[in-house]
Amino acid sequence: MFESEREGIARPAAKAGRGALIFIFIAVFIDLLGVGILIPIAPFVVRQFNTDALAVAMLSASYSIFQFAATPFLGWLSDRYGRRPILLLSLLGTAIAYFIFGAAGALWLLFLSRIIDGITGGNISIAQAYIADVTPPEDRSKAFGLIGAAFGLGFIIGPALGGLLSNISLSAPAYFAGGLALANLILGYFVLPESLPAERRVREPLTLAKANPLGAISSAFKRSNLSALLLAFFGFNFAFSGLQNNFSLFTLERFGWGPNQNAILFSFVGVVGVMMQAVIVRRLVPRFGDRRLAIFGLSVQVATYVLIALIPQAWMLFPVLGALSVGNGLTTPTLTGMVSGQVSQQEQGSILGVTQSLGALTRVFGPLWAGLVFDTIGPGAPYWTGAIFIATALALVIGSKTTLRKPVPAHSAVGVQVAGK
Repeated sequence: MFESEREGIARPAAKAGRGALIFIFIAVFIDLLGVGILIPIAPFVVRQFNTDALAVAMLSASYSIFQFAATPFLGWLSDRYGRRPILLLSLLGTAIAYFIFGAAGALWLLFLSRIIDGITGGNISIAQAYIADVTPPEDRSKAFGLIGAAFGLGFIIGPALGGLLSNISLSAPAYFAGGLALANLILGYFVLPESLPAERRVREPLTLAKANPLGAISSAFKRSNLSALLLAFFGFNFAFSGLQNNFSLFTLERFGWGPNQNAILFSFVGVVGVMMQAVIVRRLVPRFGDRRLAIFGLSVQVATYVLIALIPQAWMLFPVLGALSVGNGLTTPTLTGMVSGQVSQQEQGSILGVTQSLGALTRVFGPLWAGLVFDTIGPGAPYWTGAIFIATALALVIGSKTTLRKPVPAHSAVGVQVAGK
C-alpha cells in the first residue's frame, strides 16, 4: 500500500464496470482481427489494379505511416476531451475504412481506406489510457496483458477468417470487419462510461505542435525517466517487426516451408502469447514486479533470436519460437506498464500514444532492415542483428531509473462516470 493512501489519498480512479472493460477488450480484438483479416486477401485485391509487389508493400506501409502520424495527437485529444468520444470516433473511422476497402473500384480507394484506418488506428493507445485511468499503477501491467491477449487473438483468428470469407468474395472479409467495428461502436455507445473526469483533463488549447508526432516523441524523450524505456520499446519492437515480416522467407530459404507450415507455427506462437498475457503475466506481476519480468523477457528473446539464426532443423522452431513468445508476452505488458507508471493521469493518452506511434515506426523500418540484411548478408542476419537490438533494449531497461508515481488526491480520484450524467 502507498504511504499516501494511509494519509487519506485514494487510488487513481475507481474500477470500471465489467461491461466497460469487456468493451475495451473487444475493441482491441476487433481492431487486430480486421488487420489480420486483410493479410491473406490484400495481395489479391491489389492485383486487380496493379501487379507490382511494391504496391502491396506500400499499401501496408501507408497504414503504419499514418498511424505513426496520428496516434500521439489522438492520445492528446483523449487527454483533453475524454477517452469515450475519441475511442468511439476511432471505431467509426475504422468501420468506414473497411467499407471503402470492400467497395473499392480503384487502387487509390484502397490506399484511402488504409490511410483512414491508420489515422483512426490510435484506439489501442486510447484503450491503454482508459485502463490506466481505472487501475492503480502497480496493477496496470496485468490489465495491459489482457489488451495484449486481445491483440494476439485478433492476429490468430483474423487471417484464418479472412481466408474463409474470401471464398464468398474478395470484398466479403473487409465488409465483415467493417460490420464488426460498427457493431462494437453501437455497443460502446451504450456500455462505455467515461474514465477521465473533466477535472483531471489537460487544459492547454489545441496547437499545431500537438499534431506533430515528431514533436510529441521529442518531448517524451527529453524526460529522463522515459527516454531509456522508450528507446527499449523501440528496439524490442524493431526486431520483432522484422521477424514477423521476414520469417516466412527465412523458413522457405532454410527449410523449404510453405504457407501451411508457417500458419501452423504462427498459430502455435500466437496461442502461447495469448496464454502468457491473459493468464500468466497477471499472476507473475504481483510477485516479481514489472522491471524483473521485463528484464527476464528481454533476456529470453536475446537467446531465442540467436538460436533462430543458427537453428539446423525445422522441428526446433516450435520450442524456440514458443520460448520467444513467452519472452515477448512477458515484455510487452510490463514495459508498457513501466512507461505508464512514469507519468501523471492527465498524460496517459499522450504518452501511450507516443509508444504506439513508435510501434508504428518499427513496423515501417523493422521489415525494411530485415529485408536488407537478409538480401545482403544472409537468411540468419535479421535474427542475430535482432538479438543485438533486443540486447540493447535489455541494457536500457536495466540502466533505467524508474519510480512508481503516487496516486492523485482523493478529491481528484473521482470514480468512472457515465457520459452525460
